[in-house]
Amino acid sequence: MRPLSYAPPAPQSRASPSPGRGLRTQPCALPFPDALRAAAAAAAVSLSLLAGDAACAAVAAAPQPPEMCRDGGAAMEEEVRAEAVTNEQLVEEAWEVVNESFLPDAGSRPWSPEMWMQRKQDILQGTIKSRSKAHDIIRKMLASLGDPYTRFLSPSEFSKMSKYDMTGIGLNLREIPDDIGSFKLMVLGLLLDGPAYSAGVRQGDELLSVNGIDVRGKSAFDASSMLQGPKETFVTIKVKHSDCGPVESMKVQRQLVARTPVFYRLEKRENEDSSVGYIHIKEFNAVAKKDLVSALKRLQNSGASYFVLDLRDNLGGLVQAGIETAKLFLNKGDTVIYTAGRDRQVQNTIVAESGPLVATPLMLLVNNRTASASEIVASALHDNCKAVLVGERTFGKGLIQSVFELHDGSGIVVTVGKYVTPNHKDINGNGIEPDYNRLPDLKEARDYLSRCQSKELS
Repeated sequence: MRPLSYAPPAPQSRASPSPGRGLRTQPCALPFPDALRAAAAAAAVSLSLLAGDAACAAVAAAPQPPEMCRDGGAAMEEEVRAEAVTNEQLVEEAWEVVNESFLPDAGSRPWSPEMWMQRKQDILQGTIKSRSKAHDIIRKMLASLGDPYTRFLSPSEFSKMSKYDMTGIGLNLREIPDDIGSFKLMVLGLLLDGPAYSAGVRQGDELLSVNGIDVRGKSAFDASSMLQGPKETFVTIKVKHSDCGPVESMKVQRQLVARTPVFYRLEKRENEDSSVGYIHIKEFNAVAKKDLVSALKRLQNSGASYFVLDLRDNLGGLVQAGIETAKLFLNKGDTVIYTAGRDRQVQNTIVAESGPLVATPLMLLVNNRTASASEIVASALHDNCKAVLVGERTFGKGLIQSVFELHDGSGIVVTVGKYVTPNHKDINGNGIEPDYNRLPDLKEARDYLSRCQSKELS
């Protein structure tokens, strides 16, 4: 089973227990299907999906065939299950995911390892006679947690979810550590018959460049954004086929495109001499950061003295896009968000790696439909004294879900962590309180931010 994380950071791999004890498998940083499962099973071949040292090995047979490489440096490995999973094993597999990863305070009902163990014993007392019955048991088991976000996915539902693509050319990327302390970008999965697949990209290939720009060391999110562009335009990519394979450049025609969520204009406010750059972000998708940078630069060049960033009715989207957006306004080393959970791999502090793109005052508009990734942006800028929050208390969606594939092709979505603001406040269920319920003038905003910064430094 692979957990496919909705939000960073993705849990890292755990050792798989023995068969019959919750057949755990590896996590993925970005969602994508098990595209080669049928072919791999038929050929009894193992392709690695996660980190591990690469090895090139010749097949020991006579006559000796050409050398074969194991895909992907820190290789991508997919466990081929020869035997079918029983209904009882499937239920136990789902139970095990919750037992190891579920965030107890996400549910409305009490949860403890002891109570959960008792539930497993009750469920597995008898024989589960059909796969549909096993699925029903898993649904009821997850519903008993009282968490609306933890739920079961049928094989068809899981298949639809796992085909998510944020590159526009039908592939999904994962950051894999390399031998020099950095990382490289591996193709984690492909849409079969998608643009990248048709051009010759294969699962396990390493992405080396996009339009001549070296992407080694870049994040999967940044590289995915570079691949985006208008529909039916071309992007040139360079890939290395497996560890021992050739390097190939290819032109790929974009077929899928994320529409810009960023709309902006230059305004004059009453009783103010200065101009304000108004920017509305409808959602956080793969092009949000790129288009926001363009908007900020154009507005600044047109004379904007400060900015109003409107996140009202922005329900979120890609959490990583929200994180990257917040970093545009923060000082190097400022905390963007904390993530907390039972698994130590979920516990993380995300910080800005460089200085702000703009240093002018910022007012951020929020309401009760400002949620998830938008709340990460709002709390990061507010707690670091970079923005004045204006409007209504935000929605309060601060949970992290991961998607885990079960061995029959179904899956479960499980709440594994939560977001905590730089000032150590729990977003979930609480939301973020604004500083003003009406838009302050520029002097008020400057005074507020100055007091905030003085208090922070005292």
